[in-house]
Amino acid sequence: MQNITIFGATGSIGDSTLDIVRRHPDRFRVYALSAQRRMKKLAELALAFAAKVIIVPDVEAVDAFREHWPADHALPEIRLGERGLCETARDPETDCVVAAIVGIAGLASAFEAAQAGKRILLANKEALVAAGELFMHTVQAHDAQLLPVDSEHNAIFQCLQDGRQSQHIRRIVLTASGGPFRNTPLHELETVTPAQACRHPNWSMGQKISVDSATMLNKGLEVIEAHYLFGLPAGQIDVVIHPESTVHSMVEFIDGSLLAQLGNTDMRIPISYVMGYPERIESNTPAFDLSKLHQLNFSVPDYQRFPCLRLAFDALAAGQAQCIALNAANEIAVAHFLQGRLRFPQIAQVIERALDWQSGQSGNIAHIDDVFQLDRQVRERATAFLPASV
Repeated sequence: MQNITIFGATGSIGDSTLDIVRRHPDRFRVYALSAQRRMKKLAELALAFAAKVIIVPDVEAVDAFREHWPADHALPEIRLGERGLCETARDPETDCVVAAIVGIAGLASAFEAAQAGKRILLANKEALVAAGELFMHTVQAHDAQLLPVDSEHNAIFQCLQDGRQSQHIRRIVLTASGGPFRNTPLHELETVTPAQACRHPNWSMGQKISVDSATMLNKGLEVIEAHYLFGLPAGQIDVVIHPESTVHSMVEFIDGSLLAQLGNTDMRIPISYVMGYPERIESNTPAFDLSKLHQLNFSVPDYQRFPCLRLAFDALAAGQAQCIALNAANEIAVAHFLQGRLRFPQIAQVIERALDWQSGQSGNIAHIDDVFQLDRQVRERATAFLPASV
């Protein structure tokens, strides 16, 4: 029986994880749940799964949570903010942490879980993008277990059986759907709306990650994440456009063999794999219908259409500080795009200016505090680079 803590419980990863928990009550028990805004849903989940602890951002959220909690039930313990997340990550009652908070906001608690030697199911790309070297060192030093939730890295992990065998790998191939603008004429990208950018053709995701998929910055983050997870240089990591999202990623070995993981576009599949690892457990997903698999298409991504992907490869080649800058500038740019204060093509422009600025700075990333300090500095510069008007 594992006590599961889910950071970001009200999002799509949380929904899928809890569905697996519901199906395997003999294996998993919910210990703690966190949410940033959706207090009604958090209360419903905490009640349904008998969570002992909930973590909310501030006292206003506590009041909102209490409003939705039935009077005839005892309240779970309520913890606040990042301190509450970190406390729960190292809590002796927590066996397994599902790190699904979006953005740099999820780094501190995931890092705390690594320091506490926990089993970490990582759905937060930014933890490795911003602090990959430090994070992986901490995982190893404290005998933590890091398992990838992202469908692409999970696919590679499955193809490698245990994430190792790097000496036998010629390359790994991350697949990308190409998002909603894969075939959109370039001049039309100037007038893309947030609603259009969030309309992913294959996956149901939150707003930020949907925009990242549309720019393919998301795939760039995954390239950096793969570099740290599997210990491979950028030259052994490729990206291909695969509109069907049926092949979730591939590994090519030095003998010419190519292994791919295929399946439905359902996050319960990779989540069930890491939850049950090293065993496989039932995911409650429909069987894959091979009769409907008529063709698989692959193509090389166009950097003119997806400049954010090129910027990610450049950042990885330049080092950790540039990866921090890439992520921080993107979070600022995407937030402003979603607010209607930035045009879609300007996301890449803001990121590139932030990377140029950071490349002229000195400094060493030797501690987790250095990551957060540079992140704050880049956010300030990226905000300054925003256009005065759209």
